[in-house]
Amino acid sequence: MLRHLDEELKELHREILKMAVFAQEAIFKSVESLKNRDKNMAQEVIGNDQKIDELELAIDEKCIDLIARYQPMAGDLRYITTGMKINAELERIADIALDISQRSLVLMEKPLLKPLVDIPKLSIVAQNMVRDAIDAFVKKDAQLALKVVLADSEADKLRNQVQDELINEYMARDPRTAERAVALLLITRFLERICDHATNVAEDVIYMVEARVVKHHPEELK
Repeated sequence: MLRHLDEELKELHREILKMAVFAQEAIFKSVESLKNRDKNMAQEVIGNDQKIDELELAIDEKCIDLIARYQPMAGDLRYITTGMKINAELERIADIALDISQRSLVLMEKPLLKPLVDIPKLSIVAQNMVRDAIDAFVKKDAQLALKVVLADSEADKLRNQVQDELINEYMARDPRTAERAVALLLITRFLERICDHATNVAEDVIYMVEARVVKHHPEELK
């Protein structure tokens, strides 16, 4: 029975990695669509959402089935429950990429407000955090997961820079820029939320590997 469980855990692992690939592609394409004013790429992200939702449900059902059939203990149980949490976080990341794509489509119909500098930087931080969080899961590397958690402050700093510039340099000086500035503000907030979800994945990995809860416990981040 244990051999069967091991094989099914490997299959679960592959499905979660497939979800991770979809989520990472969605982030990249959503921001590329904004930078390049590429409607087709934005529509591609939006069109893939149903496929990602269906995969999320399939992974959840598999996790529940494994728990019901094998009644796993200790590390295996932590792995399966962590897999469920990571699956949900990745689906939310893909949803946020969809939101970015929808805002990009709106902005494409209007003149460019400003050169995009800090938003692509924030996108790179978000993509790196998601990649490292998934790598930490694959390698069961708590130290890499901790690195992701600590990187969240960089994302917050970039978000604040973008917000300050859009509000003080554009909206406050010329109310006519408000609509475009608000769309960019929302995209900035979406990217920062992706970083938050990557942080959640990393915190779940630390729990999976070390059975240590760091969520809401900053004193544990060492």
